[in-house]
Formats: sequence, structure tokens, C-alpha cells
Amino acid sequence: MTAPAERPDQPPVLRVVPDAAAVDLPAAQDAVADLLRALGRDPQSEHLRETPRRVAAAFAEMLSPEPFALTTFPNDEGYDELVLARGIPFTSMCEHHLLSFTGVAHVGYLPADRIVGLSKLARVVRHFARDLQVQERLTKQIADYLESALSPKGVGVVLEAEHFCMSLRGVQKPGAKTVTSALHGLVRDDPRTRQEFLSLTGGRLR
Repeated sequence: MTAPAERPDQPPVLRVVPDAAAVDLPAAQDAVADLLRALGRDPQSEHLRETPRRVAAAFAEMLSPEPFALTTFPNDEGYDELVLARGIPFTSMCEHHLLSFTGVAHVGYLPADRIVGLSKLARVVRHFARDLQVQERLTKQIADYLESALSPKGVGVVLEAEHFCMSLRGVQKPGAKTVTSALHGLVRDDPRTRQEFLSLTGGRLR
């Protein structure tokens, strides 16, 4: 089936993260087998024989987002209050330890001329999360993309996540959450709008 043509008034298809074609599965399998040997394990043992294939496939899936177009619509009603998608679940991969971090994203914007299909806010989060990441960069990428694609009056993004590199190793503090934010436009500069956004997201940045 041929993909529908993109409308000239729509943002381009989002393809900012390397796709699955960038993953060399045979090389990844060999690397996993080498890692198992380096850890003193036999990758040819009965229980580990398929592990390199499984691990390579799992990483390829977690690091390969699907491109998509951000569907937007004219703001015919002149809606000028915050639009917020709260508690969007996400999982990403810490680039420092290759361990997951998982949590929720709160994504809001103050419309100008266009509004966006609500499911696309979650798609933007998932797209940028499926990469080797740090939480600070992930937060900023989501906010910057929405600002560029929508030209809204303001954008706010808050991420709350538990990092397994803190839970399973190092300080070993399961349940500890890291909170990051990126605020643009009136969500940052207008005290009333900023307070409304923070209140709707739980007031965690007050």
C-alpha cells in the first residue's frame, strides 16, 4: 500500500532517530556472544544458545522508532487554553549504562493557529524515547520538536522516571524518581500559565 502524500500544511514525517536499518543484527549477536564470554559464561550452553539473537532483537526493537506525521488541524475555535496529555508512559535506554529508565511524561501546549491530534503527543514521546538517551536531552527534544512543528504560544514538558542504573547498581535506590522539565514561550514566561501547567502536572516543580 502506498503511503498517503503529506499535506503541505503539515509538519514533515518525523524521522530524527536512526531506524531499524541502522542496526546490524549479525554484528550485534556476535557482540553479545563476546560479552557473555567476557563475563565468564558459555554462549553455546543450552540456556544461553539463543541469548545473543534475543538480545540483539530486543535492542533493535527498543532503539528503532516508527516514523510518523504529526497530524495537525486549524484552530478554528480559537482555543487559547492549555492542552495537556498527562501520565504518558515511556521507556528509554540510558546511554551511559545501557539500562532502561521508565516513567511518565506530561506534555502540554498553548495553541496558536493549529492544534494537534492528541494521540500524536504520545507518539512524539515514544519516538524520541526509542534511542540511547539521557533524560535531560529527551525532555528537551520533545519540547523543541513540538515548538517547531506547531509554533504554539507555549510548550511544557515534564518527565518523571526511575533509572535502573540507580535502582539496580551504584546507590541501589529503587523507587527514586528523576524529574526534568522543558518550558517554552508563555508556559515559561507567563506566571499564570506556568502555574497552571505546574498545577495540572502535580506542581512538582514549584
